[in-house]
Amino acid sequence: MENHLKEQFHLQSDITFLNHGSFGACPKPILSRAWEWQQEMERQPVEFFQRRASSLLNGARTALGSYVNTHHNNVVFVSNATVASNIVSHSINLKEGDEVLATDHEYGAVDRTWRFWGKEHGFSYKQCAIPFGTSNKDMIELLWKAVTNKTKVIAVSHMTSPTATIFPIKEICKRAAERGIITVIDGAHAPGHIPIDLTETSPDFYFGNLHKWLCAPKGSAFLYVNPKLQSLVKPLIVSWGYEAIDPGPSQMLDYLEFVGTRDLSPFLTTSTAIEFADRNNWSDIRKRCHEMAIYCEKEFLKITKLESIYDSTDRYAQMVAMRLPRGIDPLSFKQKIIEEFKIEVPVYLWNNNPIIRVSLQGYNTLADVETFLSALKKLLG
Repeated sequence: MENHLKEQFHLQSDITFLNHGSFGACPKPILSRAWEWQQEMERQPVEFFQRRASSLLNGARTALGSYVNTHHNNVVFVSNATVASNIVSHSINLKEGDEVLATDHEYGAVDRTWRFWGKEHGFSYKQCAIPFGTSNKDMIELLWKAVTNKTKVIAVSHMTSPTATIFPIKEICKRAAERGIITVIDGAHAPGHIPIDLTETSPDFYFGNLHKWLCAPKGSAFLYVNPKLQSLVKPLIVSWGYEAIDPGPSQMLDYLEFVGTRDLSPFLTTSTAIEFADRNNWSDIRKRCHEMAIYCEKEFLKITKLESIYDSTDRYAQMVAMRLPRGIDPLSFKQKIIEEFKIEVPVYLWNNNPIIRVSLQGYNTLADVETFLSALKKLLG
């Protein structure tokens, strides 16, 4: 199975690729289907965009809605999670004196989005510190201690990017709803990686990339909006969906789905990506990758003599973040590991801690992990 899966990807054979989390990697069968959609589009572009696109996108949203357990008209395709983040922060009616509460584990582009719109509208963006090793229960308590009567939005990740930590979003959404606080969940790393049940979790806004762990083509993501808040949604790009001549199922879909000519093939390949995962027993793949991640962290900690950043191995899945010794320069370390050992893995500074993050996908094997650990021993002396 491992060799079969590795052959399904276009990845360079001379690189140990341990960075699926950054941009994903699209398998050959899924990419081929996207190309087929592009060719179909070019055969009769007018018919494709004017007479077929709406129905085709509806079918793709139906597959997506089933996958994340919500009605298909509650989700809309966008190019990436950053676009979704901008739509949400632009749409929520926040004013001067209001506050958006997040954690210090959020993705940099999302931080910047909230700060930008905060300056535009006068609201503030506050980050709650969540130390390494914090349990789910303590994380929620720390977050709620930071809530004030000015807090109108809680914006947190389902799985964080810099620290690869799974946050207890179901409990956060439930508690926020009781206080009348809007929840915005960044699920950029969730689809295809960890379970998503939008009906059970019931966030107000949720967005996730399909091109990462679900392995769809680049430029495929989605935004979910709770039906009770869909009237708030504003178009980030104003086009024919505004003052729609032929309105669709909802104003939200009109505003966000029709934004001018663009390549629809990444969206239309959603069902292919889901079918590829099902056909290759992705639940078993996720389990195997998590076991490799646990082994990787365990051996890594022996090398560095440092403590885990997690209170439990349940707090991460196929992606695990680990501290490097203080004083290491992330840029030069990353350069050495790619140039000297041909290992692709992100190294960065987070809260003054040098971090290295390993992402394991179905094409990875235990030999890849051993190659990484061997290189680490040599680099750390």
